[in-house]
Amino acid sequence: MKTEKNKFSLWLLAWPIFIELLLQLMLGAVDTLMVSRVSDDAVAVVGLANQLFQAVTTLFMTVASGAGILIAQKLGAKQNEAARTVAIMAVTISTLIGLLLSTILYFQARPLAQLFHLEDRLLPLAETYISIVGGGMVLTALSAALSTVIRNTGNTKGPMITAIGMNVIHIVFNYGFIYGELGFPQLGLTGVAISTLVSRLLAVMLLLFMFLTAFERRMEWRDLLIFNRKLFGEVLKIGWPLGVNMSSWVFTQLTIYTFLAMMGAKELAARTYMNTLESICFMLGYSIALAVQIQIAHLYGAGKLQEAYRSGYRGTWLGLALVGFNCAILVLIGRVFLGLFTSDPEIIQLGLSCIALTVILQPGRMVNMGMGNSLNAIGDTRFNMIISLVSMWAVAAGLSYVLGIHMGWGLAGIYVASICDEYLRGLLVVIRWRRQKYLRRAERQRQIEVVPAGGSEAGIHA
Repeated sequence: MKTEKNKFSLWLLAWPIFIELLLQLMLGAVDTLMVSRVSDDAVAVVGLANQLFQAVTTLFMTVASGAGILIAQKLGAKQNEAARTVAIMAVTISTLIGLLLSTILYFQARPLAQLFHLEDRLLPLAETYISIVGGGMVLTALSAALSTVIRNTGNTKGPMITAIGMNVIHIVFNYGFIYGELGFPQLGLTGVAISTLVSRLLAVMLLLFMFLTAFERRMEWRDLLIFNRKLFGEVLKIGWPLGVNMSSWVFTQLTIYTFLAMMGAKELAARTYMNTLESICFMLGYSIALAVQIQIAHLYGAGKLQEAYRSGYRGTWLGLALVGFNCAILVLIGRVFLGLFTSDPEIIQLGLSCIALTVILQPGRMVNMGMGNSLNAIGDTRFNMIISLVSMWAVAAGLSYVLGIHMGWGLAGIYVASICDEYLRGLLVVIRWRRQKYLRRAERQRQIEVVPAGGSEAGIHA
């Protein structure tokens, strides 16, 4: 049986997250590849609709993300019952928010599609896709909350196993609906949307089973009525700045995608294909960043403050090494990869013209994510929120318009703006982490509480 220390080691946390992200990448890549067989217009619609879905998911991820960090902190402090209560509230509230969003997205699909200034021929496709996938947003909410809770108990294998099953089912259903094989009707993009719903439903069922036994005391139906105002306040204290941060990122991306839609369907399709390709670069680094957040939150809750401080740097440097390796692969396979998705030479050329910029972008993104997640893990989420609001809108979105549209740089202008944004925020979070404001405060609090000498580490050192 794994000890608590081993359970929260960086490697044991990270590798299942990596496999899960790899499978998600494969799902996204295969999904895009299959949709591209319908048409490049369908790809553009899916890319844009997914930006909308990311925007609305921030509403329930505010609760889920804050709860995940607090669960790891409480488990580190040996407050298992408090962690269990937080988990129950996170799942219940996320489900209620998901039901509300499902209703809105299903009945308001066309007005939402019109917000993106799509070309007229794309509107019917977008309306159908948004209504079906958006109508099942409650499943996305449940899946996100359950995965976050389970992952932050140190069980990163559970979501990984779920991802395997979800991938297999989604690919099989996609194949059947797009090509009319395996006894399925040929439904094109509508079939892709239905496939998405079915795979998410089965994933939720498996995650619910894992959730029931995630803590020492088994979950019961009556537990769904549990509400602890004090703990929920702690969740919101951590979670609402995270929600604003995520919302800021998603809505700036929506704004940028609107700029891309104004440029034309080819630019929009090229960006969608490049998003899939960029995921290869960042997948390993992102898995480390997520694992570091869980590990630091647990160490912080346990009072191992100096070890938490070192973990932030260790994880970020490891992530940078992995991102660098993946960027080299990206350069080698870029043309072949894009050729798998489209035969349009103009779209391929648009994507290839931005590969060098993508390679420059990824290290800045890794530093921003690694050190930013370290700050989040100890509850310093407001700082990330403030710099995100300023940098994402003034730099990422503002420069995208100036460079991409006003100066006519097109897709390249979007990438240059993203590079400036990621490196600026990365620099600011590194400076914040080095100052150790929250860690020093936690150390002073521990000294006031007169923790027994054998139960804590030495103080924080500069």
